[in-house]
Amino acid sequence: MPPPPEDDGSSARRPLIPPTPLPPPGRAVARLHSLPLLVAAAFAASYHLLVAPSPSYYHSLFLSLGSNDTAAAHLRALTLRPHLAGTEANARAAEHVVSALSSLSFPTRVVPYSVLLTYPVHRSLSLSAPGHATTPFALVQDTYPGDPYAAVSAEAVPTFLAYAASGSVAAEAVYANYGRPEDFAYLAARGVNVTGKVVLARYGKVYRGDIVINARKAGAAAAVIYTDAKDYAAGEAFPDGPWMPPTGVQVGSTFKGVGDPTTPMWASSEGCERVSVAEAMATDDMPGIPALPVSGRDGEAILQLIGGDVAPKDWQGGHGSPVYRLGPGPAVLNLTYIGNETVATIQNVISVIEGKEEPERYIILGNHRDAWTFGAVDPNSGTAALLELAQRFSELQKKGWRPRRTIILCNWDAEEYGLCMVLGFMHQLLLNLISCLRRRVQNPDNETQSLYDLWMASDSSSTIGRLGGGGSDYSAFVQHIGIPSIDISMGSEYAVYHSLYDDFVWMEKFGDPLFRRHVAVASMWGLVALRLSDEEILPFNYSTYAVELENGAIDINKRLVGVPVSSSPLQKSIAEFKRAALQVDSELKTRKVWNTWRNNPLKVRDLNERLMMTERAFTDREGLSGRPWYKHLIYAPSLHDDYGAQVYPGVDDAIQMAERTNTSESWRSVQHEIYRIARVINQASLVLSGGLT
Repeated sequence: MPPPPEDDGSSARRPLIPPTPLPPPGRAVARLHSLPLLVAAAFAASYHLLVAPSPSYYHSLFLSLGSNDTAAAHLRALTLRPHLAGTEANARAAEHVVSALSSLSFPTRVVPYSVLLTYPVHRSLSLSAPGHATTPFALVQDTYPGDPYAAVSAEAVPTFLAYAASGSVAAEAVYANYGRPEDFAYLAARGVNVTGKVVLARYGKVYRGDIVINARKAGAAAAVIYTDAKDYAAGEAFPDGPWMPPTGVQVGSTFKGVGDPTTPMWASSEGCERVSVAEAMATDDMPGIPALPVSGRDGEAILQLIGGDVAPKDWQGGHGSPVYRLGPGPAVLNLTYIGNETVATIQNVISVIEGKEEPERYIILGNHRDAWTFGAVDPNSGTAALLELAQRFSELQKKGWRPRRTIILCNWDAEEYGLCMVLGFMHQLLLNLISCLRRRVQNPDNETQSLYDLWMASDSSSTIGRLGGGGSDYSAFVQHIGIPSIDISMGSEYAVYHSLYDDFVWMEKFGDPLFRRHVAVASMWGLVALRLSDEEILPFNYSTYAVELENGAIDINKRLVGVPVSSSPLQKSIAEFKRAALQVDSELKTRKVWNTWRNNPLKVRDLNERLMMTERAFTDREGLSGRPWYKHLIYAPSLHDDYGAQVYPGVDDAIQMAERTNTSESWRSVQHEIYRIARVINQASLVLSGGLT
């Protein structure tokens, strides 16, 4: 990502949008300016007593309060040391968050949980082949000359994949590209036997947990995942450039579930029922085989000794890479991983800004805090932005602002393990709101443009997308409970992800040198919160949701051509939902034109109730077939990629199974899933129209 333009240092004090200009000088203004100071002060005091500032006044004021220095200071404090979940360093980071929020006079508390975490005890990996000496790999990420964090880097967890099974394997290596189901299907079609082998796959395309589980399902005894230079080292390496250094390693979790593995489907509260650690580690959501992450340099060394047929062109590396071959062998990998699975304490920080008119309704703003290493980008750029906007909320309170609904600020723990207790994607329901607010926030890289201008000029197809993927803080809210959510970020993927080099230096040099992007994200995030908390009628638009339902149905229809399945129930339910959305649009327009609900707060509350609960109506208590934790039948992660979002996930799962087996029973399952989603869409229509509350 390119750095912002040069700045003279004054941007920390500069408003993100130009202040409202004063009226041109005139007689009335001149007279006011000539009044004695005491009279002018009395005039101002009387004005504020008689006419309270409108929400829009506070929203504009919020934008003017952005501080680059505040965001930078918080990020520096949060990234002084590596702070993995369950460690003392992460508890210290929590203390910083508590101190920052408490200093703003927001009631703040720490909520501890005991959850199953895993840490590496022993790791080793060596490479051998006939005619070559055995090469042991150091499995260490090197610091660099002048690294200000060199001394504390030793505190970082050794490179590992959380929840990988303990064990030792010595077997021939097989190259499996990105480790997707189609990659293993290709190997099988080429006669490459994966059974009992060590799979070598490169990061990218799918979640690392899916890579390891796919390898296990293909019969592999172990897996190694490396960062290919083609994807992570396409330019100058850090610290001279933003790309991954040769010894950089992406660590991370391989757990496919959500929440504490010892408390499946229920909260990990004190004294709760737990399954044993052995039972938790034996589920299909766990990788089930030993696995390790390695650097691009180590991955290339392995590829140089793998023989067999030449891999396809799209499996090859970048310029200067060796020819990638499929194997198996003659390269042999000797891998040992021993992990320590232990129940440890994590800490969520919760802070509350109580609402005035509807204190029992909540707007939740959250970001996780734990990191595999220093976590400057992931996650603490988000935590720094959260604390920066909290500072602005405090300033608004001093000016008399109080939200209509309660705002809760959350800083979660253990998200990286997949246990969050509860990069730019959003809920379709809030699409119009986001589009509108982007016009008010300045593009941090161009002072003459807004974020909307930047968005419109972007050629990225993922600038706005559906919140269906897993692996982030919003998952429990959307996919388990059915709460409208937004995930806001700025910038694309970055090469040092989950490595030792995701530190404050990388952020200051390459990610956001002037911290304008932090301010812009905080501004966007805060404006969304202010609109949701202060608007009398929630700014939800279900017409755009209906369009998304239709687009998903088009894809389903294409996949059902020539098979004994009808999508008619789905089509009928979507048509009914469109009618309900149009009815609500008509109600809102009538209210706006005639102000018909001025003296009827119950009417306002009823409509807000319908707008909130419609999303909940898309959930089903039984959840997805085979994946009961995922209750939302419209959005969920793809079955084979936890990062990927899927519309109508239950239907997609059933179609994939039917395509593999092609039995009448499997196609009946597809029809059943279509009826299931039709039922929840009809249910949502009833809620939205007021027929079911």
